[in-house]
Amino acid sequence: MTQNNKEPDPHGGPLRRFNDPAYVPLCRNLAEVRENIDALDQKIVALLAERGRYVKDAARFKRDAFQVSAPARQQQVIDKVLALAERHGAYPEVVEACYRALIAGFIAREQTDFTQMSDVETGDPT
Repeated sequence: MTQNNKEPDPHGGPLRRFNDPAYVPLCRNLAEVRENIDALDQKIVALLAERGRYVKDAARFKRDAFQVSAPARQQQVIDKVLALAERHGAYPEVVEACYRALIAGFIAREQTDFTQMSDVETGDPT
């Protein structure tokens, strides 16, 4: 059995280094890296839940399935997050892929919510 078929030792030291002299390591070992990622995941999921509540609320203001999908708004969001990625030094390809999946998931959820809603009584006889 070769060493490549084993999971890395989470408490061992680094086995590779970046050639970029400006790179500053963040953690002493893989366990510490994973602990920080797990803490971020807690925050990310909480933010996704909050975003989902706003997406659900948005359905109240839309007339039909096209308005729920809002293709122009989708592109605005992608453009906005790509600019944010650049500003924060995030990988743009990862941010775009995440947001495209995020938008698709939220639209599917909003479509479901939308079909379970009823029209507001406006008092207008027409």
